[in-house]
Amino acid sequence: MSTSEKVHDPDMLDANHTAEPTAAVLNADHPAEGADKPRVESWTPDNGDVAAPEPAAANGVASEDAVIEAIATVHDPEIPVNIYELGLIYAIDLYDDGRVKIEMTLTAPNCPSAQELPVQVKEAVEKVPGVASADVEIVWDPPWDMSRMSDEARLALNMF
Repeated sequence: MSTSEKVHDPDMLDANHTAEPTAAVLNADHPAEGADKPRVESWTPDNGDVAAPEPAAANGVASEDAVIEAIATVHDPEIPVNIYELGLIYAIDLYDDGRVKIEMTLTAPNCPSAQELPVQVKEAVEKVPGVASADVEIVWDPPWDMSRMSDEARLALNMF
């Protein structure tokens, strides 16, 4: 079961069925000396490497899957697909102290939802248990294109 399937139907998982591994990418850049190191340095949806899903930490820090589920509740008002499936989320950094940093983009620089989508993502992620604060940054590199959309999003929008 893919991460996107879990996002859409988390009840499908039970004690006898484990989720398929999700993709995880480590950022090639190393944090500056003395800087806080993220628990998960970086995650991007473009990776072919496979790693086991990260469970919630014993200290109550939010899991990557819980953050993705929260992000998937945010929809572009002009497109009937959530922003995670649209491929607008470029990176999720989780820190041990409960901070979450998210890099996202928009479908176009003149997107009419440019002001509201980052705020909605921030508010959704901050509701996840174990998240102390969320910082959402809009990035334009690389530019978004339709190849970043999940198969589910392409199907919903009839774009193959």
